[in-house]
Amino acid sequence: MKTLKHLFDRNRAWAEEIERDNPGFFAGLARQQSPEYLWIGCSDSRVSANQIVDMLPGEIFVHRNIANVVAYSDVNCLSVIHYAVEVLKVKHIIVCGHYGCGGIQAAMQTRDQGYVENWLCHVKEVKRQHAERLQNLDEHARFDLLCELNVRAQVCNVKETGVVQAAWKSGQELYVHGWIYDISNGLLKDLEVNG
Repeated sequence: MKTLKHLFDRNRAWAEEIERDNPGFFAGLARQQSPEYLWIGCSDSRVSANQIVDMLPGEIFVHRNIANVVAYSDVNCLSVIHYAVEVLKVKHIIVCGHYGCGGIQAAMQTRDQGYVENWLCHVKEVKRQHAERLQNLDEHARFDLLCELNVRAQVCNVKETGVVQAAWKSGQELYVHGWIYDISNGLLKDLEVNG
């Protein structure tokens, strides 16, 4: 059996560096979790929330899935949103997509994608709703625009969840943001679909 010892070695070095730079960090982290942010992002290995915004563990509550989808049938995502809003009392929900997303690219294909097709139907619906806007663009521009349109659609889905609606109705301070990350330069862009 392969033990992946090198990952344990890297973990130890990382933990030692954090503790050296910030003595008592892990002891404090173990006592509580009180992030201000919920990040709903893509599972893509190149898009790590904490690294992109240069935050330590404990500062962002994260949910990731293929193409950063917020589906009403996804009990996992809805449970994360509920916990973040009701228990952690986050102040910001960030839906962050990224250019070059494999899930978006797969949704643009006409061939069957296998099991992931069940998940991509959410992105394909966004594509269908914006077909006129997308049809006259070259492939690269169409791909980038669909990445952005998908973020916008998922922000709307977050805003329409019962837990977010209830939080706003009760006066809880809660904002929803739509961002996109450019892997080619490491920068975020606010799509200004805030709520």
